[in-house]
Amino acid sequence: MTTVAFIGLGIMGGPMAGHLVDAGFDVVGFNRTPDKVAALVERGGRGADSIAEAVRDADIVAVMVPDSPDVQDVLAGEDGVFDTARKGTLVIDFSSIRPDVTAALAEQAKAAGLRLLDAPVSGGEAGAKNASLSIMVGGDPADYEAAQEVLQAVGTTIVHVGPSGSGQTVKAANQLIVAGNIQLLAEAITFLEAYGVDMAAALKVLGGGLAGSKVLDQKGEGMLARSFEPGFRIELHHKDMGIVTSAAREAGVVIPLGAVVAQLMASARANGEGGLDHSALLRGVLRLSGRDPDRTDTDDSDTA
Repeated sequence: MTTVAFIGLGIMGGPMAGHLVDAGFDVVGFNRTPDKVAALVERGGRGADSIAEAVRDADIVAVMVPDSPDVQDVLAGEDGVFDTARKGTLVIDFSSIRPDVTAALAEQAKAAGLRLLDAPVSGGEAGAKNASLSIMVGGDPADYEAAQEVLQAVGTTIVHVGPSGSGQTVKAANQLIVAGNIQLLAEAITFLEAYGVDMAAALKVLGGGLAGSKVLDQKGEGMLARSFEPGFRIELHHKDMGIVTSAAREAGVVIPLGAVVAQLMASARANGEGGLDHSALLRGVLRLSGRDPDRTDTDDSDTA
């Protein structure tokens, strides 16, 4: 039985680790908060009290933590993966971090006798729970092939997109597109509510045409209800927008709409909404329009 150490058992990592258990892997989990480890143990996995304990006998190490410094600490920190994993271990980083950080970590992994893939995912909490994530993988093609059973246990669209760092670059583009779609959906909802139309009907017909999207399908209903339970937090998308705007500047390309959306994401975070789902960008549009972001009716709207 292949042993997988899974580091980071949060909103995304917890369900992913559970799917690996269901697929027949021996999964050893570590998380800074013990209740997340307990949930994995209840699912059929095993728990560890440290990264070193989790990875020392692992064939594969999976990582799903929030940001570049977190990945650097898990992999290259004292008693981290690079210090304690066995030579030849395959490390799959599912986190979304800076491409340049990934490339540097891949070199460190190679020097330590390990193999690193960057494999950021898209699909949010729903995708993690349903094992339907889209996974964009950077790294050596042979390592990509070696990771197939793990990747297929948690995702449905799995593509090797190039050498180390390429997965993170494609994920940055993904987050740019998603943020733009959410912002425009928020503006459309605010516009439609101002005219008092049947909102459920409006979103249904919009979803059936060229305006349709997974963002509309997955976020529209919650936005109408002003329900922003986090599937992907504004705090994390704010981080991702920083990654893509910085990478675009380094490449000498312009992303004018993306830059505006990055500022709107930063505004939402500054307004205390970092812990809400990224669909809470709607609240910012409502504020700018002079409307109460907590209202779900159109009693105070201008109708025509």
